[in-house]
Amino acid sequence: MISARNDVMVGLDPGSTPVEWRISEGLVAYEAALALMEARAAAVADGGARELIWLLEHPPLYTAGTSAKAHELIAARFPVHSAGRGGQFTYHGPGQRVVYVMLDLKRRGPDVRRFVATLEEWIIRTLANFDVAGERRAGRIGVWVRRPDKGAACEDKIAAIGIRIKRWVTLHGVALNIDCDLSHYAGIVPCGVSDPRYGLTSLADLGRAVTLTEIDVALRREFEQLFGPVARNQAAVDTLVASLPAT
Repeated sequence: MISARNDVMVGLDPGSTPVEWRISEGLVAYEAALALMEARAAAVADGGARELIWLLEHPPLYTAGTSAKAHELIAARFPVHSAGRGGQFTYHGPGQRVVYVMLDLKRRGPDVRRFVATLEEWIIRTLANFDVAGERRAGRIGVWVRRPDKGAACEDKIAAIGIRIKRWVTLHGVALNIDCDLSHYAGIVPCGVSDPRYGLTSLADLGRAVTLTEIDVALRREFEQLFGPVARNQAAVDTLVASLPAT
């Protein structure tokens, strides 16, 4: 397949073994997630661990990417973490499905643009399961939906993408808004986009009542079409790290 951004192909070569797929219940502390990602990515690069897709939620927080500018932090309403990923400021919190992607691009094709385009396509196909038309935009990484109800040329971001690649193994990934508190974004300039035509949305904001479980099922199905098989002989839920009480 070919994407809409500069004719970049989407879909990666399948790995030699099925990807491990884990879902954490509860809210996972950001520091713990970052430490696990770093350790797991290093193990994947060394050939000592299987590739991993990790689905979770965080407590309310802001993360700063390597391109974050100080003035884009308007009000530190929540803890601010240095993420080490590309991009600028973003928000994570309950009601948002965060997916951390640890894949070996040496084996799957060392093409960063293709990887990012495939992440976008993954979310676009997942949203289509719920009758939401997600789209990619040149110059604005992530997945967007048109909002003619808000005015001409208005669009809202429903999923953010931020990645890091270390020794050709990917870290970080995507954050899809399901039913999160969109007012929490007011403390930052999300992803550096300040144009008033471009805002934030969620499935709930679009009138779609969708559960995390329904999203997870769709994510897994669409992932296999683009990235290859997922391991079947594992628990559906594995906390990986201790979770925090729900807020």
